[in-house]
This record gives sequence, structure tokens and C-alpha cells, in this order.
Amino acid sequence: RALVKQRLIAWRSEPVTVRIERPTRIDRARALGYKPKQGVIVVRQRVTRGGHTRPDIKGGRRPSRFHQTKNLTKNYQWIAEERASRAFPNCAVLGSYQAGQDGQHAWFEIVLVDRAHPAVLAYAPYLGIAAQRGRAERGLTSAGRKARGLRRKGLGAEKVRPSSRVR
Repeated sequence: RALVKQRLIAWRSEPVTVRIERPTRIDRARALGYKPKQGVIVVRQRVTRGGHTRPDIKGGRRPSRFHQTKNLTKNYQWIAEERASRAFPNCAVLGSYQAGQDGQHAWFEIVLVDRAHPAVLAYAPYLGIAAQRGRAERGLTSAGRKARGLRRKGLGAEKVRPSSRVR
């Protein structure tokens, strides 16, 4: 408990996106397919928790149905993956897991794979991941598929898909 508290205090003063040497939760990283080889990197991404607000209308008349608050159709993990993917354009998101959270922020550690690295291209399990561009942005990661309502299969699954009418 004390260790987690110390970590969060240190992480708060760090930048939003930080490349780290090795995963904090090695068991979770290995379950996602992490291997300590060249071309595989781990990034800690910070996401702000809580409700989201739409930008103010600068000109024109506000529609009567307009609301300032925005209901997110994405989970924090998907947002974290997208931001990490944007920070490392040459990499594809392999997967992610939650590293910690406090009242204001949630931290996720994202495993990224360099799409053009020879060590990655020589390792068969990473080939399919390396071939896909924009995995996180298209919602093809585990967190993205969950938010899109693709966890359920079979009869009744049509009720959850598509998970939102407007994205």
C-alpha cells in the first residue's frame, strides 16, 4: 500500500506519456504478449478521470438540445492506448493494463511493438500485430473491442452492437 502511494506521488510529477525501462506489473505484461526484446517498448500513459466537457460554442446560437457535458463511449484504457499510439507513430499497440489510479488520474502501461524492427519481424507472434496500422485508433485492441461491445457472442449479442449510435 505504501509502495503504491509512493509510486503515484512520483508519477504525478512526470509527463503524461513516459517510456519506461520495464513493466511495473510483469505478470500482466507477459500475459499480453510482452517479451524483453528489441523493438518492444512499454509506455506509462496518464489519463484524466471524471466527466468530460464539450468545447464552448464561440459563435452562433446554441442549439436547444445542446449539453455541455459529454458522455464518453470509450473507456479510459482505450483513450490511453490511442494517446500512446499517437506519441509513438512507428509502433503498434499490443495491449495495455491499469498501473494505478487516484482521484484525478488513471495510469495505464501500454506495450508497443515497433512495426519495422527486424527483431519484431523475425518473431512470428508479433507479425500480425506489426502488419496492422492504427490498431488503437480503430478499436482493434482488447480495450477497444470491449468498449465497442464485442465481448459477447451469439444470441442476444446484437443488442450490444454497435455499442453506441454516435461515436
